[in-house]
Amino acid sequence: MKLKHKLLLGYFAIGLLFAVYSTFFGDTSNRGFAFNLGQGVVWPAVMFPGLGKVIGALVLVAFIALVVYS
Repeated sequence: MKLKHKLLLGYFAIGLLFAVYSTFFGDTSNRGFAFNLGQGVVWPAVMFPGLGKVIGALVLVAFIALVVYS
């Protein structure tokens, strides 16, 4: 198994554990599992809000570049 596959597997395993924990014990336990699984996919942005803002800015810049250069 390549290192890339191991890293992706580890990332998604942490995301799944984050979703299960949030469903039963977290602040969003009143929400459904699908909501918590969605947050689990982007768990670094949820755990570190500053990182979420950086990711949002990068997505915005990428979208503007796509519109300008197309």
